[in-house]
Amino acid sequence: MPLLVQVNPAFSQSQPRMPVHASQRGWTIQNGQRSSHPNQWYYRKTLQCAEGHVLFCFVSAASLVSVQACLKRKGGSHRAFRRIQNKTRMQSGTAVLSDNLQVPCHHYGDSADSILSLGEQVKADFPSLQMKAHGRMTLTYLDSAATSQKPKPMVDALEHYYAGAANVHRGAYELSASTTEAFEAARATVGQFIGATSPEEVIFTSGATEAINLVAASWGGKFLQTGDEIVLTVMEHHSNIVPWQLAAQKTGATIRYAQLTNDGELDLQHLKSLLTPRTKLVALTHVSNTLGCINPIHEVSTAAHQVGARVLLDACQSVPHIPINVAELGVDWIVGSGHKMCGPTGIGFLWGQLSLLREMPPWKGGGEMIKEVFLETSTFADVPARFEAGTPPIAQAIGLGAACKYLMHLDMRRIESYEKHLAEHLWNSLEAIEGLKLYGPPPRKGNRSALVAFNDTSDDVYPADVATLLDSDGFAIRSGHHCAQPLHRILGATYGSARASLAFYNTIQDIDRFVDSLKENLEMLRSGEGCMFDPDDPDSCYCGSQRMRS
Repeated sequence: MPLLVQVNPAFSQSQPRMPVHASQRGWTIQNGQRSSHPNQWYYRKTLQCAEGHVLFCFVSAASLVSVQACLKRKGGSHRAFRRIQNKTRMQSGTAVLSDNLQVPCHHYGDSADSILSLGEQVKADFPSLQMKAHGRMTLTYLDSAATSQKPKPMVDALEHYYAGAANVHRGAYELSASTTEAFEAARATVGQFIGATSPEEVIFTSGATEAINLVAASWGGKFLQTGDEIVLTVMEHHSNIVPWQLAAQKTGATIRYAQLTNDGELDLQHLKSLLTPRTKLVALTHVSNTLGCINPIHEVSTAAHQVGARVLLDACQSVPHIPINVAELGVDWIVGSGHKMCGPTGIGFLWGQLSLLREMPPWKGGGEMIKEVFLETSTFADVPARFEAGTPPIAQAIGLGAACKYLMHLDMRRIESYEKHLAEHLWNSLEAIEGLKLYGPPPRKGNRSALVAFNDTSDDVYPADVATLLDSDGFAIRSGHHCAQPLHRILGATYGSARASLAFYNTIQDIDRFVDSLKENLEMLRSGEGCMFDPDDPDSCYCGSQRMRS
């Protein structure tokens, strides 16, 4: 249903002038999007007139028009928001504002802080984002690279299962059958989310770590041998290094590491130079959880396949943020982590080409994964059951399916576009702080994820102190090595780094308030007034820096 909004152009001659549109007296808002709330349609359009008025409107079931305006003071960074609700009169499917509104604001176009941004629209879906930090201030969650927050539809799916729980694949009664149906529907949903050809290509695991260990033990144990080479990158998470070290020790294979460019990106040419007929596997991350760079996976997989190597992709930091299509990436396996993609903990997935999965032997034995068991020997089920020994994570799988549905409902292309603006604003805001060292390539070098790891260049300012003081202001960020100790050694970051990592439920305002708090706390730390971490005595202060080894 189109929405006609009339804007009074005769307001505040002091506002910056914008280009005049031929239809500046009235605008038709189209492209309605279904919201996550029943009976509600959102219409998103930036309204612009000669005096700089910008309005965002939506029509609800109650036939209310909510107009929110943003004012950015000239020369300042303050943003004031006002919400104005006016009853509307309906005329032939057109809602018309009952009064001309006079609301000055800065024009943001379709940028990430457009009025009522995606982050503002979805915050109410996340109960944790309504919490108070230390019981007195708004929690601003900036640690989504460690784990994401959980939307209400996912939580509801878990509660629904536990309200009537049963096991799967083995009951002849209705409750078990309906649970099995929900479990397998979740597998199909995950497959749909990543563009799998069939649900059988999706294997549920306890997490991405187990998924990588599965491939290393099963495929690696069968196909790797002395003289073979495994190519990794120095930016890998520990879970994509240690399993291959164990596999190499057992099989006699060796590991080679692709390095970084001076800008903190994957040195693609160096990686290609490591590929030889001896290369049997390339395993790498899609997005670095420290550098924020997005690696050129299709180009890597093409080069690896030319020498006969397989490719495993760690997509934990990409699946919740950008659209994933396994066919387009051209890899052999993908692993993902449920708790990083709005799902529960204790669940992850391995996607693999069906023919390849069927070549791989079981790596855990027990119920579910067998065809027949005799006292002398056993035969094994087809995939995916072959790799899902024992009672599976039923509730978690159903929750993960609900999380994927939620993300698909929002549209991953929309999430990608929105987070790109968040990424640019986060980087630019931190780059403007004197004395900060930022890791990874800047946005001007290409797309990067909406996370930034950084350190203060002053002596005796440690990332754990920074994170602790920010927590006292209600900001949740990560400090430590982010399970990437080898990378931090290369970066010269002995005590790790501080990291702010965003998701689509964050806003530009979250970033601005975080940066303001960071500036104040850095000033205090640099002056010697903050809680200081003594590297020679990890128990000396409240910050808990002794836990940075992860």
